[in-house]
Amino acid sequence: MPYEIPAPMLAKAVPAVPDAAKHPGGLSFEPKWDGFRALVSWDGERVDIGSRGAKPLTRYFPELVEAFARLLPEPCLIDGEIVVPTGDPGSQRLDWEALTQRIHPAESRVNMLAETTPAMLIAFDLLARGDRDLQGEPFAVRRAELVDLLGGVPHPVHVTRTTEDPDLARRWLDEFEGAGLDGVVAKPLDRSYEPNKRSQFKIKHARTADVVALGYRIHKSGRGLGSLLVGLYTDGGELVNVGGVAAFTDKRRLELIDELAPLVERDADGGAATGETDRSRFSGSKDVSFVRLRPEKVLEVRYDQLEGWRFRHTVQFERWRPDRDARSCTYDQLETVSAYDLGDVLDS
Repeated sequence: MPYEIPAPMLAKAVPAVPDAAKHPGGLSFEPKWDGFRALVSWDGERVDIGSRGAKPLTRYFPELVEAFARLLPEPCLIDGEIVVPTGDPGSQRLDWEALTQRIHPAESRVNMLAETTPAMLIAFDLLARGDRDLQGEPFAVRRAELVDLLGGVPHPVHVTRTTEDPDLARRWLDEFEGAGLDGVVAKPLDRSYEPNKRSQFKIKHARTADVVALGYRIHKSGRGLGSLLVGLYTDGGELVNVGGVAAFTDKRRLELIDELAPLVERDADGGAATGETDRSRFSGSKDVSFVRLRPEKVLEVRYDQLEGWRFRHTVQFERWRPDRDARSCTYDQLETVSAYDLGDVLDS
């Protein structure tokens, strides 16, 4: 029988490589791969690839489906990352744009891209092997089982490297960026697999968040998109407006109006539904109306800090995330800054 694919275990952003001494069971560090999270189920007859947002990825990566069925030595459930490398041997790097192109509705294009920009799997956890459920085992055991199962399997299946040396992890954080990786992950060696819980730690090169596009304002010129409003879900399921993304070129502003048109909410007469953001002392007589979008499209943004429920400044667009489910964009992914007494700053 096919394995039941669980929600993936998650990681919480932290500002630096954590101190392993503060974790009694120790920490394992590994590169943070920049791709699509994938849970691969192979029951001996069928391959299924689930994503972080429970979206099936199987149809988009036929070359991996074929490779898994041919290469995986026994039924298993693997947690990993699908990535696309580009460039000549010796100077390859991960290519996010090439990867996102793989999510396409046309089967003919999917098959063409499978040949021209083939993907590979970076495996970093093993949740089941044969008839054994390994999720209750500590990560140290799961890692050993992963290496034993996949250590000899050739490309396009790879087992990520790990270390327990925090100094080496810091080197990786600096050096691997040049290959397109986006940080380091720290995993407690004594923790079981905890679906949908942020029981691991991620250290990234920049502070980023995945947010939901919930509306847009028209540009002050009257043509094109002026700013894209974005939101995050609270623990109670409420979608909160957390800020805006601007700084698009004139050409891109016009393109975005067309790209977002299918998501525009409509009123009873078929017109675009609108809303208004809260006014502040900085708004004055400024138009605070916006066109409402169905909260389905996810993007990654760069931000400096959170103030209350909102980003303090306008955030910067990083990239679209077609692999992410909108409801997974919650506040608990954000890095929280430790409190510090202003008096101590002034006294210094």
